[in-house]
Amino acid sequence: MRLRKKDVQTVEMQMGPMIDMVFLLLVFFMVSAKPVKQESDINIGLPGTVAQEEALEIPDEQRIQIQPNGQVVLNDQPMDSPASAEMPALFATLKRFKESADSNKTEALITIDADDAANHERIVQVLNACAQAKITGVTFADAGEEE
Repeated sequence: MRLRKKDVQTVEMQMGPMIDMVFLLLVFFMVSAKPVKQESDINIGLPGTVAQEEALEIPDEQRIQIQPNGQVVLNDQPMDSPASAEMPALFATLKRFKESADSNKTEALITIDADDAANHERIVQVLNACAQAKITGVTFADAGEEE
């Protein structure tokens, strides 16, 4: 008796239609997904300074007086105490003045009027405050110059 070999059928998974379905799903999700905007791409206009097209008339220079006791006076307004070496109030005011001048497209000018008896260290501290505020237009008042 002869044994018959059974016809063994091999079952194969067809990859072509599976690849087509994966491709179609990929295209579907790519088309239906919304692009996420990066935070840096969002245009936000913060309140504050607005750039001007034309230069506005603002006081073109600020006058800083240094008194013999070390008191610093900006436009007839006392700033900080004579013992303060950092002068935060003067720096903050000069920084706002510089930002205002930049947005109005004018140059920030400072005139330092130091008394003859004023301490040289105090003059250097005022110059340092001007440098921290990025003001480069600093001049000294003439000895014979009056307001």
